[in-house]
Amino acid sequence: MTKKQHSPNFLFYTFLLILVWAPLPLGSNLPWAYMFLCMLIFALSALWCGFYLFNKTTVTVAFKKAITVIFLLYFAQGFVAWQLFYQQTIDLHASLIELLLGISYSLLFCLSLLLINSQQRIKITLYVLVASGLFQAMLGSLMVLTGVEYLLITAKEHYLGNATGTFVNRNHLAGYLVMCLSLGIGLMIAGLKPGTGNLKEITRRVFEALLSSKIILRLSLVIMVAGLVMTHSRMGNSAFFISMGVIGTLAVILKGKSIGSTVLLLTSLVLIDIAVVGTFFGIENVIDRLEKTSQKSETRDEVNLYSIKLVEDNVLTGTGTGTFYSAFPEVRKKDIGFMFYDHAHNDYVEFLTERGIIGIAPLLLAVIITFLVALKALYKRRNPLMRGCAFGCLMSMLAMAIHATVDFNLQIPANAATFMVVLAMGWIGGHHKGRRGK
Repeated sequence: MTKKQHSPNFLFYTFLLILVWAPLPLGSNLPWAYMFLCMLIFALSALWCGFYLFNKTTVTVAFKKAITVIFLLYFAQGFVAWQLFYQQTIDLHASLIELLLGISYSLLFCLSLLLINSQQRIKITLYVLVASGLFQAMLGSLMVLTGVEYLLITAKEHYLGNATGTFVNRNHLAGYLVMCLSLGIGLMIAGLKPGTGNLKEITRRVFEALLSSKIILRLSLVIMVAGLVMTHSRMGNSAFFISMGVIGTLAVILKGKSIGSTVLLLTSLVLIDIAVVGTFFGIENVIDRLEKTSQKSETRDEVNLYSIKLVEDNVLTGTGTGTFYSAFPEVRKKDIGFMFYDHAHNDYVEFLTERGIIGIAPLLLAVIITFLVALKALYKRRNPLMRGCAFGCLMSMLAMAIHATVDFNLQIPANAATFMVVLAMGWIGGHHKGRRGK
């Protein structure tokens, strides 16, 4: 009996439901929520294995090509297990939770490669993530505009007047929206017609893409940018525009198809989003916050500085994954006040503090390899959808890398899980071998 080309639709749509569900219960950053998320991912993984054993599905080319990164991800989880079983952590319970989450994220990366196995499924996944980002942006914006601000069923206590969606922290909504926006822009680029032509022809094709049936996608991006601006997240907004500019420039330098169309499309995105959205939805508040940023008004720099002491004392193996909140009180000073810090406001510092060089190295290597694969796809792939996947992956990765210098998006389960799907899109864009649909 031969194996079927595609995984059963039931598995794929369950996978999509997990992606949509993850940000809803406060970014899944509650004990019951992240355990439920882990259970869903474990259950779906077990189901896929069952279908595979009965020859109902098969392993994709993208999964086979990404085997090195998969090994690195599970090596990183093996290191956390080593911390646990040999008690190289100051908080066994916290490290156990992080191990379960880490395995779940790694499984989600694998499921993305295995289940997103056709061009139709690639498009559906991208549109679902855009729709999820649109919902978050609309919810956050409406709460700010109406003044009726809630988290689940309780009134908001923090970040009043700022869009947070179903997240607690405005920066985490910003991080989620940037990933969804990046993939949405990748979809727009995938819709551009290939080929060169004079300026008039290029302009016509761009306006066709903006005003055709993709107008709903374009409006969704505008609403998400409005939501991003209304978070008033300084680095979230900065990371979005910087990453779009840098990756857009790379796309042009690499001399792929639709160079002129890509330039005009990205230029129109920037001009429309800044001139229209920014004017009506408060980009001046973001600029004002950037101008008023100073070392005197921020304690993040001191937190990161004191965290370096933890790194120096545990440079190879760290204090234990998930233990920052337990380890930091030992090195904190009174100049940062009495605020409780459960995370460093820098993902790099927190990962290095908790995992040490040995634990963080495979994760960094996996991200770097994925970035290079997506960059190669952006340069070499002829299929517009594959180039769109590569563009969305690269833009998301750069934006998250920038934002990670001042915040802890990757410590929020919903954002970490979505980021794993983003990484998978880079491999799919580079190695998907399905036939091009009509």
